[in-house]
Amino acid sequence: MTAPTKPPHTSPADPASGRPSGEHLHAPVIDWFDENARDLPWRRPEAGAWGVMVSEFMLQQTPVSRVLPVYEQWLARWPRPADLAKEAPGEAVRAWGRLGYPRRALRLHGAAVAITERHGGDVPADHAQLLALPGIGEYTAAAVASFAYGQRHPVLDTNVRRVFARAVTGVQYPPNATTAAERKLARALLPEDEPTAARWAAASMELGALVCTAKSESCHRCPIAAQCAWRLAGKPEHDGPPRRGQTYAGTDRQVRGRLLAVLRDAHGPVPQSALDRVWHEPVQRARALDGLVADGLVEPLAGGLYRLPLT
Repeated sequence: MTAPTKPPHTSPADPASGRPSGEHLHAPVIDWFDENARDLPWRRPEAGAWGVMVSEFMLQQTPVSRVLPVYEQWLARWPRPADLAKEAPGEAVRAWGRLGYPRRALRLHGAAVAITERHGGDVPADHAQLLALPGIGEYTAAAVASFAYGQRHPVLDTNVRRVFARAVTGVQYPPNATTAAERKLARALLPEDEPTAARWAAASMELGALVCTAKSESCHRCPIAAQCAWRLAGKPEHDGPPRRGQTYAGTDRQVRGRLLAVLRDAHGPVPQSALDRVWHEPVQRARALDGLVADGLVEPLAGGLYRLPLT
């Protein structure tokens, strides 16, 4: 995400409206961000809207440290959507490497094709047009509109949701899935003017990533610790539904990753026998391969051969 130009701090809402107000949160969080924001390539002006979009696809469920090298290689190879759109979708999957959740690569390729066909190769600034692109959901549309174009949208990723849950709602963790109440709160906390709102979106996300983390939160470094409802309540333990863990070893995801690794490294179609060697359990291996084919990540050919998709 880019870091919008620093604006003056303003009040987000009319106190008479009865809505939660972020006025007491905006200035300290944005000032903290101005001093502590990481220098990330997608935040630099030269990244443009396409660089922001690529980063948002890659950063979903993937840490920055793993994204950085793939992001830089991707933008060097495909600096504009039209450059990616000219390639086969399998090349996007190949370049995705080991980022995980490779369907994101296909979705990003599909978005690049649509941007090229519908918008002359330029990532649209209009939120509705962004949302209409294949593979773009509410979060990504809001993130691109905010971080690339400085617009006023609530940008709710896991980090922002955790900051709001603690600072405003007073609970340790947000629900497993984003709720209507969270969206309403995020809209209520938005500063009224667009530049400040865009800066707030970036700053609250960075606060969750660096300070208000899921584990070992650093309240002594938090610019809003004195106002944090969760801290003031004595940091009550989470009492909601169990938080979902991210298991990997032995799962179909692991098998899918190993199968794709063979196909990414190959210069042509791969025989079934080469895929059979990557996992010992034949039923799980077949299920994982069938899933990759169904998701459009692998293309079966005659003679028991497989390749990354060309169309």
